[in-house]
Amino acid sequence: MLKFTPILLAVLYALAMYRFSVWRTKRELDQRSTELADPRLKRLTDRMAAALDLPRIRVHVYEIDPVNGLAAPDGRIFITRGFFRKYQNGEVTGEELASVIAHELGHVALGHSRRRMIDFSGQNALRTALAMILSRFIPFIGVYIASFLTTLLAARLSRSDEYEADAYASALLVKSGIGTEPQKSLFSKLEALTQARAGAAPAWLMSHPKTQERIKAIEVLEARWSAAGQPIE
Repeated sequence: MLKFTPILLAVLYALAMYRFSVWRTKRELDQRSTELADPRLKRLTDRMAAALDLPRIRVHVYEIDPVNGLAAPDGRIFITRGFFRKYQNGEVTGEELASVIAHELGHVALGHSRRRMIDFSGQNALRTALAMILSRFIPFIGVYIASFLTTLLAARLSRSDEYEADAYASALLVKSGIGTEPQKSLFSKLEALTQARAGAAPAWLMSHPKTQERIKAIEVLEARWSAAGQPIE
């Protein structure tokens, strides 16, 4: 029984971290966000809502500066104030911002946002259990090996989610009559914005796929839809 104690402790720790993370995330978003009110963006989200047979799509502005979008575990969609400011300044078009909203809708529809919170606690549990086990056989560096292996696994899962959300967004944008060009052009812009920060990190360690790989995946979908006789806007 004693040999299973580290794993049981790790699982209990993961459950506690999961509940705390959900509570902290909801509290932060509630306190620092307001519902988006922009007529042009509303027209675009209304088109997507109609394509999904929904009465409307609610989007909230999260009051932080980094350029990002977010799908909360409770299903709410957020764009950051920094991202919205890029739109207001004309650096990002309404259609490009709509593609971000479509992407986050994909995370919600595919269950990524809730699963990510569970994955976060699971990763902590795995990291803790591996560190305890490896440290017995490889003192001092076992904890670093455990952290590396867990990070590698998390990055791979995250990239898979991004590809799936991209595909969902592409289909929704086409169905809405917006098309995939804004989605691809935004990727190129984001690459320029994040290039210095991302640096030369290996693709398999990045939480998001490389820009050209994401664009290529969308073009593969476009070719498939075109071959099937489906119009691409």
